[in-house]
Amino acid sequence: MSRRRRRIAGLAAVALLALLAFLILTRPRAFETGPLPPASADLANGELVFRVGGCLACHAAPAGTPGAERALPTGGTPLPTPVGTFYPGNLTPDRETGLGGWTEAEFLTAMVHGVSPDRRHYFPAFPYRAYAVARSEDLRDLWAYLRQLPAVRAPGRAAEIRLLPLARRTVGLWKRLAGDPRPPAADPAQSAAWNRGAYLVHGPGHCGECHTPRNLLRIRDERRALAGGAHPAGEGKVPSLRGLVARHRYKDAAELALALQFGETLGYDKLASGGMGAIQTELSQLPPAELRAIAEYLVSLP
Repeated sequence: MSRRRRRIAGLAAVALLALLAFLILTRPRAFETGPLPPASADLANGELVFRVGGCLACHAAPAGTPGAERALPTGGTPLPTPVGTFYPGNLTPDRETGLGGWTEAEFLTAMVHGVSPDRRHYFPAFPYRAYAVARSEDLRDLWAYLRQLPAVRAPGRAAEIRLLPLARRTVGLWKRLAGDPRPPAADPAQSAAWNRGAYLVHGPGHCGECHTPRNLLRIRDERRALAGGAHPAGEGKVPSLRGLVARHRYKDAAELALALQFGETLGYDKLASGGMGAIQTELSQLPPAELRAIAEYLVSLP
């Protein structure tokens, strides 16, 4: 065999090994999707998780949809990001276009591991890395809450991303590089409300998904958690949630809790910009004690 042919054969072998390594490293894991142990669903808690996560803010129907369906998480509103445009899915229990054909175990796998029932990676525009640190009972209550919503037929739309199948497979490598999410450790030196707020902010509320800066690989820089980041749609910056009192955004936790509850109604207009208006509308439906816990935690951040 000539030197040229040996070189070509060697390069082909390297390329084949690289392809095999890529397929192995990016393969979606298989998860147990059998029946879960029985649990008594708390629908009120499920709605709380739904609201604190701002689910309707992303999963609302497109503008112009009739009012009754607009108030349900039927999905379809475009979500532009630096990598392409996503169309969040239908969360109602419609069997064909929503979650009606899913099992509870499949739902938990999607929420915690970012893997679909047909074993495809979800793009991290779906904040599963934050939900991975949420308590399983909260996610099960969320599932029960979604299951009792009216079923609405609302066919989905594929993400507008170049080389979509390859990009989706590459998410498997991204997950490995990002590592496993860690739940916030309880701080015995802080109040129960502070610890509750920390859990809601970093878990179901997934505030860090937008308010934490990311590196070139779009992995969150946890050393600067909640210090502000690039706007997902490229519309400037998402503000820092640190030093809110020192920067004179709010005078104390009580004022921040009022802002989260009433927003523009009480003149807190900065909560209506950059997509935060829809989030604040969802947060306004939380019990005041939960808003105070979120506020107590946030104003403590230096």
